Amino acid sequence: MSVSLDQSIRLDGQFYQTLKKEKRYNWETSQCIENTVKSLVEEHTSANRPGMLLGKVQSGKTRTFLGVMGLAYDNGYDLVIILTKGTNALARQTYVRVHQEFASHIEDDYMRVFDIMGLPDNLRKWERRQKLAFIVKKETKNMDRLKQTLFEKYPALSSKRILFIDDEADFASVAYQKNTEANIQEMRVISGKIDELRKVLTSTSYLQVTATPYSLYLQPEERRIHENKVFQPVRPAFTELVPVHDQYVGGEMYFEKSKDDDHLASYLFHEVDDRELEVMKKLDRRRLKLNELLYQKNITNIRQAFVNFIVGSSIRRWQQRKNGDRMKKYSFMIHTERGKMAHAWQEELLNRMDAQLKESAQNDDPIFRELIEDSYKDLIGSVSKVDGPKPSFQEIFYEVRKAVLEEHVVSSVVNSEKDVNELLDHTGQLQLRAPMNVFIGGQILDRGITIGNLIGFFYGRNPKSFQQDTVLQHSRMYGARPLEDVAVTRFYTTRSIYDVMERIHEFDTELRESFERGGHEQGVVFIQKDPMEEIIPCSPNKILLSNIRMLKPHKRMLPIGFQTGYKTHIQKTINQVTKQLEKWRVSAVKHKGEAFLIPVEAASEILAQIYQTIEMEHGYEWNLEDYQSMLHYLSNEHESKEKGYVWIVMRHGRQIKRLDQNGRFESSPDTPGNGQGELAVARNVATHVPALILLHQQGKKEQGWRGAPFWWPILVAPKETKTAVYASKTV
Repeated sequence: MSVSLDQSIRLDGQFYQTLKKEKRYNWETSQCIENTVKSLVEEHTSANRPGMLLGKVQSGKTRTFLGVMGLAYDNGYDLVIILTKGTNALARQTYVRVHQEFASHIEDDYMRVFDIMGLPDNLRKWERRQKLAFIVKKETKNMDRLKQTLFEKYPALSSKRILFIDDEADFASVAYQKNTEANIQEMRVISGKIDELRKVLTSTSYLQVTATPYSLYLQPEERRIHENKVFQPVRPAFTELVPVHDQYVGGEMYFEKSKDDDHLASYLFHEVDDRELEVMKKLDRRRLKLNELLYQKNITNIRQAFVNFIVGSSIRRWQQRKNGDRMKKYSFMIHTERGKMAHAWQEELLNRMDAQLKESAQNDDPIFRELIEDSYKDLIGSVSKVDGPKPSFQEIFYEVRKAVLEEHVVSSVVNSEKDVNELLDHTGQLQLRAPMNVFIGGQILDRGITIGNLIGFFYGRNPKSFQQDTVLQHSRMYGARPLEDVAVTRFYTTRSIYDVMERIHEFDTELRESFERGGHEQGVVFIQKDPMEEIIPCSPNKILLSNIRMLKPHKRMLPIGFQTGYKTHIQKTINQVTKQLEKWRVSAVKHKGEAFLIPVEAASEILAQIYQTIEMEHGYEWNLEDYQSMLHYLSNEHESKEKGYVWIVMRHGRQIKRLDQNGRFESSPDTPGNGQGELAVARNVATHVPALILLHQQGKKEQGWRGAPFWWPILVAPKETKTAVYASKTV
C-alpha cells in the first residue's frame, strides 16, 4: 500500500532521473517505485519474507521493476539479480528489455548487463566496479553458475549490496510443493538454492514481482474460526501495487463491462461447446470431413474464430490505412491442449480451412461471402461502439478476399523452446511474420512470452485442474490494448471455463481492493468445509480456483442457467416450500418490515427442497452443499442476537423470462436496490446475518420455462461480512 514518501532515500541520482525523463513515469508509477525502494532499504526482506510488487497481468510490471532497479542503483545497490521463469525465450526477452531501458547508462559505462550463462570468464575490475545486472533463469544450471560466480570466480561480488528481483514469482507454487508421502510442504529446489545463497551473502534485499493473486500476505496474523481452530499464515514484508495505465484491458472488460449490453465488451465472449473441444484434440474422421470444413456444424466456433480473426484484422488495417497510419500485424492464439500431436492436428485443421477459404474465394463460392457476412455482422456491432471510420461490408469483403488470396495468414505451432527461439524477433517477442498470425501451443506460451496485437483467443484448458497461478498466466488477451483493437477482439471458450475465469477476476479484484482500503491489516480469510461439516481455515496455496466463492459485504449469490423440472414432478415440492414459508412467516422470531427471521437450519432445508426442482444446463452449476455451507458460515460468523438465523424476503407472482434480450440466461431476477425492490430490502436487513430472497416465479412456457411455478433463491451476504474466500475443494 503506497504511503507518503519522506526523503530517507536519494531521488536525484543519475539512474532514476534519467529513467524518469526518458520513460516519462506518471505520478502513480513514480510513487510506486519510490515507495518500493524505500521499503527495500528500511525493511528486512528474504526469500521467505520478500517485498512484493503486485500488478495485474501484462499491466506494466516489468517497466515498474526496472524503475525500481534504477532507483536502487542510486541508493547503494551494486548488483541486481533478475530471476526469470525457466525458458531461454523469457531470459532473452528480459535481457533485451533491460538493455533497452538502461541503454544510455550502458553506453556511458555506468552499467553492465549479463545473462549469467554468458558471463565472461575474465570480467575485469573496471567492469566489476560498474553497476551490474545478471539475468538468471530459475533452473539448476543457472543457479549453480550464479553461486560459482559469486563465491568462486568473483568473490568480491558477494560483499556488494545485492537486490534479487524474482520476476513472475508465485509465492504459493514457487516456494512450496506438496510431498504426498509425508503430506507436508517442503521447499522446492530452486527456492532452496536461492535461500542458500542469501544465507552467506552479506547485504541483500529480495523483491518478488507477480500478478498472481496467491495472497498469503492478505491473511491476518492469526485467524480463529469457531472452535479454537487457528490458521497462522506467512506474509511478505511489504507490498506495493503497480498502477494500472489508461490503456489496460483486463478482467473488468471481459467479466464486468461485458454485462452491459450497450458496451462493446458485451460482444467479446463467444461460448464454445465442450464437444467442439473434443474435435480439437485429434483427427476423427467419423466426426469430421476434411474436405468440407467450411460447412460442418461441429467446428462452428473454431471456423468462426478463424474467419473473425481475418475479418477483424482486415477491419483494423482498413481503418489504419484510412487514417494514414502504418498498418499493423495481428495475432490469434489457440490454447486448448498440451500435447504436440494435438497441436499438429490443429495446425493441419487451420491450414486446410485456410486453403478451402482461398479456393472458395477464387471460385466465387457463395459460402465465402456468407462466412464473411456473418463475421462482419458480429464485428461491426462492437466496432460501431468506438469512434473512428467504419467500413461497409463491401469494402471489408474486398479486403478479406485479397488477404485470403494473397496468403496474409500464417499458422505456427509453438510447443517447445526450439519453436519459441526460432519465432522470436530481435526484441525477444514472438515475431509477427505476416499481417495475420495464428499461434497454436500449450504451456510454453504461458511463460511470459509477449504476443503483440492479440485480437483472438481460443481457449480450452480443463478448469477442474486450475490452481491459483495457472489461469492468469493463460490470460494472454489481457494487457495494453487500444479500444479500436478491443472492438474486433473475440474470446472463445466454454461456459464453465469462462465462469472460472470470472471467479478469478473477482478474487483478484477483491484482493487488490483490500490493499487499497488497507485490508491487508485485517486480512482476507481462506476457509473450507472439513469432513466434520464444519467451516475451518485453509491454506491459500491449496485452493483450486474452479471451486472458490468470494464472500464479501452484501454480495448476492444465485443459481443461473437452469430449467425447471416438469410440473408433475415438482409441483408437490413447490407447494411444500410455499406452506413452510408461510408457516415461518407467521411464527418467525422477528419481523422487520416484510422480512422475517428464521433458523439457519430451516433456511438450509428450504434450499435443499428448491434444489430438487431445478435442472442445471450443461456448463452451469449450483452446488447445494456449498450454498448451505456458506449460509451457515455467514449466519454464525458475527456475534449478535441474530446469530444462527437468516432473514427471509419473499415475493410472489413473478414473471421473469428464462433468457434475456440477448439470448443469455437471466441472471437478475431480483429487482435493483432502488429502495423498494427485494434486493434493497434484503440488504437493509442483512446487517449481521445473511438474507435469503425467495422469488415465486410463474414459470410460463411463453417465458421459456416448462409451465411450472418455482422458487428462485438469492443468497445475500450480510453487511458485516469479513472478506473471505470459500473453497469447496482443495488440492
